[in-house]
Amino acid sequence: MPTFYDFPMAPSPRRARIVLLEKKIAFDTVVINLMEQEQLGDAYRKINPRCMIPTLALDDGTILDDNASILAWADAEYPDPPLLGSTPTERAKVAGWISRTESEGLMAIAEVLRNSSKRMEGRALPGPDGYEQIPELAERGKKRLAVFWKALNEHLKGREYLAGEQFSAADIVGLVTVDFSKVVKQQPSDEHAELWR
Repeated sequence: MPTFYDFPMAPSPRRARIVLLEKKIAFDTVVINLMEQEQLGDAYRKINPRCMIPTLALDDGTILDDNASILAWADAEYPDPPLLGSTPTERAKVAGWISRTESEGLMAIAEVLRNSSKRMEGRALPGPDGYEQIPELAERGKKRLAVFWKALNEHLKGREYLAGEQFSAADIVGLVTVDFSKVVKQQPSDEHAELWR
């Protein structure tokens, strides 16, 4: 049974956890406490030298150390339901919306959180190396996120799902992005009715 290294409060492992649950993949969980910076300790560095969560350790010893690899493995190993799409066009749309939501949504939230939170001082970027905060990036992140909410809301008009006719990994990333935005008090407003729907 695969071992999933998780921290329930963080958005990145939540994405992978949803994928595993949607696929009905059984897994063991090991919680790595990000609040205590356990991801930087020697024990976890041996598992994932990038010091990031999520990580999925497969039964054959393979280590999948990010969301992209976990999703690719899960969708290939357990093709039903297809979270990356069923046709070349669906796959392209899902990949495009995952990328856009990560870069314009999640990264904007990360800019705000990592460059304004006291807890993130000296840890403005994830990974093994420390980086100082840049307060201007927090302000830029808020602006970027406002633009993204408007674009995402517009895109969802007349659509049930983000990237096609069925639920996909793009919807998982979208859900996690909207939910995580509350941490930086930058959630979509009431005027983003399509997004909330």
